[in-house]
Amino acid sequence: MGIPGSTSAGRQETAGSRSALGEDTTGTPPEPKGASSSPCSGPGHEEQEKEQRSREHDQRDGSASSVWAATPGMLFQQDKQTSLHPLSLACVLGYNSSLAVHSLMDGEDRVLLYVSSHTVVIHDVVGNRQYHLQGHRNVISCLCVSEDRRWVATGDRGPDALVIVWDSFSGIPVRTIFESHPEEGVSAIAISRDAKYLATVSTGTVQRVCVWKWTLPTEKPVCSMELSPEFGYQDYVIFNPQNPHEFVSNSKTQVIFYLWGDGGLQYCAPLLSTQTFNSVVGRFSQSVFHFNNSQALTGTSAGKLVVWDAVGPHSPSKDLRAKPCIVTGDVKGQVKFYDGQLRLLNFILSTSDATVLHVATDRTNFEKVMEEAKKAVNAIACHPWQALVAVGSHCGLLKVWDYLQTTYVVSRIFTDAGIQCLSYDPEGYFLAAGFTDGRVYILDAISLQSSCNEFKFSHGPVTHISFSHDSEYFATADEKHSVTVYKRVLRKGSRCWEHLAGLHSHYKPIRSILFGVQSDSHEPRLLSLGEDRQLVEYDLNSSSKDNLVVLHRDQIEQDAVPLCLAWYPQLSTESFILTANNCYKMKLYNTTTKMCRKTLLGPAYGSPMEKIQILPTTDTTDPQKRYLVYVTKDKVGLQILPVDGNPYKSSAVICHPDGGSDLAISYDGRYVFTAGGDDCTVMKWEVNLNALDAAASLGGEDLIPFYTLLDGGREGEFFRELEDYFYYAQLRSHGIDTLETRQVSTHIPLEEIPSVMRAMGFYPSEEKIEEMINEVKFSKYVDTGEQVTKINLGDFIKLYINHRPVFGLSMKKIQRAFQVLGYDNENGDKVIDRGDLLLLLQCRGERMTEDELARCLTTLLGRRPGGGGPEPDTYDPSGAAALTEEIPEEITAEIFAADILGLPIAEPEKKNRKKEINL
Repeated sequence: MGIPGSTSAGRQETAGSRSALGEDTTGTPPEPKGASSSPCSGPGHEEQEKEQRSREHDQRDGSASSVWAATPGMLFQQDKQTSLHPLSLACVLGYNSSLAVHSLMDGEDRVLLYVSSHTVVIHDVVGNRQYHLQGHRNVISCLCVSEDRRWVATGDRGPDALVIVWDSFSGIPVRTIFESHPEEGVSAIAISRDAKYLATVSTGTVQRVCVWKWTLPTEKPVCSMELSPEFGYQDYVIFNPQNPHEFVSNSKTQVIFYLWGDGGLQYCAPLLSTQTFNSVVGRFSQSVFHFNNSQALTGTSAGKLVVWDAVGPHSPSKDLRAKPCIVTGDVKGQVKFYDGQLRLLNFILSTSDATVLHVATDRTNFEKVMEEAKKAVNAIACHPWQALVAVGSHCGLLKVWDYLQTTYVVSRIFTDAGIQCLSYDPEGYFLAAGFTDGRVYILDAISLQSSCNEFKFSHGPVTHISFSHDSEYFATADEKHSVTVYKRVLRKGSRCWEHLAGLHSHYKPIRSILFGVQSDSHEPRLLSLGEDRQLVEYDLNSSSKDNLVVLHRDQIEQDAVPLCLAWYPQLSTESFILTANNCYKMKLYNTTTKMCRKTLLGPAYGSPMEKIQILPTTDTTDPQKRYLVYVTKDKVGLQILPVDGNPYKSSAVICHPDGGSDLAISYDGRYVFTAGGDDCTVMKWEVNLNALDAAASLGGEDLIPFYTLLDGGREGEFFRELEDYFYYAQLRSHGIDTLETRQVSTHIPLEEIPSVMRAMGFYPSEEKIEEMINEVKFSKYVDTGEQVTKINLGDFIKLYINHRPVFGLSMKKIQRAFQVLGYDNENGDKVIDRGDLLLLLQCRGERMTEDELARCLTTLLGRRPGGGGPEPDTYDPSGAAALTEEIPEEITAEIFAADILGLPIAEPEKKNRKKEINL
């Protein structure tokens, strides 16, 4: 353990000037009570003097911060204020069982601190209240608590990883380190006993160890060093309680001891061999310093303790004294922990299977405080008329909670398989559960006991369950791309369901199954949507035992992948189905004809919408004011209806950084629930529609929100160019060479839409052009019975913004196409043969005729086959053949983009293209 003779790999780094205090704090975070002075000299003393001067200045001004005034327990004494955000976190169910649960208060108060996904939860067990520390955008990977339980330090891993120090009394983030380990984040963190220093270990193959004085507003560590990968992945670190300049970290195979000071950071990594011990030791878990200050201990997976002795002289600090406890064991098998005055100690135990136990002073047994899911939580469902939410886990645990009181109601454990999906029937009497082994259970909604025999008609995990509005049917989808329908029957005087039929109706994963209602007969309708771009409607009336009849099968996308489906509220005369795809677009389809009636820009918050539901209305809600709830990969959001592409009508917040798995809404629309999958948590979000409406109003009315989506806005060059093309299209529609008096108009014919779109750099396919024209042409048909034949500039701007690709045409997309269609040439490049490319253009997708292909190549290559002159109606095949000779025999993505399409490409691609041409 001793440092003399060890390797020094650290360095002293200068302090920066960037501060990241919480918004409610003033000045520098307070120096922790009982802190000892640093043995380092030089810049350290100057920094301490600056801290003292800052505190004196604050005191002279009489501006004591909220942190200085905070006291234990004050978090739950404050009145809860209404959130100003459309969605605010109200409660968290579940926690990260791989991180420790800490007790923040002694006695019977039982205030726990633990991590749930990217949130730190302070949980008052007795008062059944939670306070949430929110600031991380990634899942929290490590945390530590100071000995006095005042300061909490957390770190995450992922993009823009943070280290945050929180005041547990006030809940305020008093220190944020933005670029502690910018590579990948933090794997381990520790706070010294005097609460002045932090030690952090980064993630990644080459890990970095840093020491920080967190009370200083600097972005630079006091000292740091890199570790050799041969030491293994260091995932635990802790300070010596009697010397803040000494700490230890360990991986599964290597323990490293550190000493830091003016000379930087030194370390000692004692090597172990199979001859070191006489028995199997196992893998290291955690290390700790002995209170005699001359030894350290490391626990192992084999139940052993490895004892490390110091090789150099060590003397305990006079300012920091150990506080050992006394442990007794009696003949009854009871183990008791006492402090120095022989008083029984309270303590918290947390296990790897997500159970938290409390040992109280007045009893000798364990009290179970929490028992949560220890595997992925993928299934949640809300009761249709009671404040109940059901949560299902892959470990087989099914729990029902009263979400208003946040109290556990009933649970059941299934040992054979994990729960994958849940759904209440519309009457609220039954709860259907789909399992990972393909089974389906129909449970009593109150007792969770089986109401009928289990069903086993799916050959893979059940992914979706949905009931019809009258509970006459329910349907499931599974990972084998099949839809199975069950029908209600009356058996021995009680209601039950029996298997009707199933069908392998998709060839890619099914994203949604959805029951609806026939507008004329009020009979159930059943739809399924798959990643194969197929929207399938089933004929339930014509279906019979083992024969599920398909009524319609429609391909609703050309290149995008549909991800979710919902019935659109009746906000107009026409009825719609709403879908969202992976290109950040939402589409409205006529419920009868399945014609695409509108394409609209959806929320673009880093990932497309994966699940959508319409927010229920209440008696006091305006029936024409409806809202959509959605989840993306990592966010939950609200959208004001009707959808029109206005970005200010949507809001989202991070819910599960590693990916959300399910979505549910309370029957009254007041709360939204999200499940986090592998983070084993369910989050309850309170809805504030007034905040969303206010934000939308601030975004402006009419075209103002859409101008902001144009490059340069309303006054920019792009808009002026768009105006020029729009009015040029007017002239062209009237005839360029005419001398007659022109009639001034603010509209252009629908036939001119494709030309202006392409002039603005958006190159839609023929199918997209048809969708755009139909969208305008039939926009008023249901109400007036007439078709629209022209469009004005404002509506054209909306049409352009809603239909154009969100991120434009990228070089990566072209390269992906060549990866699929091409082959590797002698140089190892992905290429397409010239003849194959021309054949593909004429035979696959939207086929081009030879004449159309010749016209395009003529325009793109800047010359006409056969010489100049006016553009002919047809082309000489020999001339067209001569034109294609100018195209290389082997075409790369870069040659195709730059030399054929004439698109600008980035410098690296240009260099590669020149190299290819030279070869």
